[in-house]
Amino acid sequence: MKKIVALILSLMLVAGLFAVANAEASKGIIYIITPSTSNPFFGTEQIVGAAKAEELGYEPKCFSHDDDAAAQLQLFEAAINDKAVAIVCDNAGADASIEAVRKATDAGIPVFLIDREINESGLAIAQIVADNAQGAAAIAEKWVEAMDYEGKYAELLGLESDTNCWVRSENYHAVIDQYDGFEMVAQQSASWSQTEGYAKTEAILQANPDIKGIICGNDTMACGAAQACIDAGRTDIKIIGLDGSDDAAEYIKKGQLVGTALQQIAGITELAVEQADAYVTNGTKPETEKQLVPCVAITAENVEFLNAFVYTGK
Repeated sequence: MKKIVALILSLMLVAGLFAVANAEASKGIIYIITPSTSNPFFGTEQIVGAAKAEELGYEPKCFSHDDDAAAQLQLFEAAINDKAVAIVCDNAGADASIEAVRKATDAGIPVFLIDREINESGLAIAQIVADNAQGAAAIAEKWVEAMDYEGKYAELLGLESDTNCWVRSENYHAVIDQYDGFEMVAQQSASWSQTEGYAKTEAILQANPDIKGIICGNDTMACGAAQACIDAGRTDIKIIGLDGSDDAAEYIKKGQLVGTALQQIAGITELAVEQADAYVTNGTKPETEKQLVPCVAITAENVEFLNAFVYTGK
């Protein structure tokens, strides 16, 4: 028994030394905070961000705030207590997130925002987002062609507290409203959710059996809308989303979505971690705080080049 106890103590000592060695070898902790990873878009942010952080010598810690600003603030406070060297965050609201970013900045922890901006400059080191205006307009052009430039349609909005919700909607309409033949018969928020997208589409179809199309603020809502249309026997409805998810790609391949606009979130997340590394290592800031990454319109013509939010076509 004494030998067994001695062996256990020895193993514990070795494990402790190994943990200390690993901690010393790490360049520090990077927190990666996103909305719920039940959405593959946000799951990709955590997977790609953690992989890049590890590659660059950091210890990544990934968390979800579930679009709750209070939960997000608690996670930022945890990062401060954990002495994180940087935070990469897809935030919980353009106004609601300012307090958390300011708190981290005041504590000396640089913040690198991805996907969503906040309504204040000079707090985050970087705000790296997809060019939602360009992406929404690009895929709207494909949709109006598929609709033959006329018809009744509905719109599913994302979270109305999210600036991306309105940027996408406004730029959809900047294209669609040029044509007199379109009539929007319903506009409802489905909160970026596939379940809500399905339920809202069911109700819209029942109330408006003569609609021809649905424009959706993101792919999860578009996939919910597409499935609701399939289940209702309405495979004639022309639907678009925006994100560039693999789920949307499958619906496009089957002819059940017109298309999506790929936000190159894998590249955006890697860029944020690389910029965090440059700042932590030698204090180098990006040339500009707000950085736009172009979207890619994805349809049946080029969907084969889309995988895991990465586009490999020309």
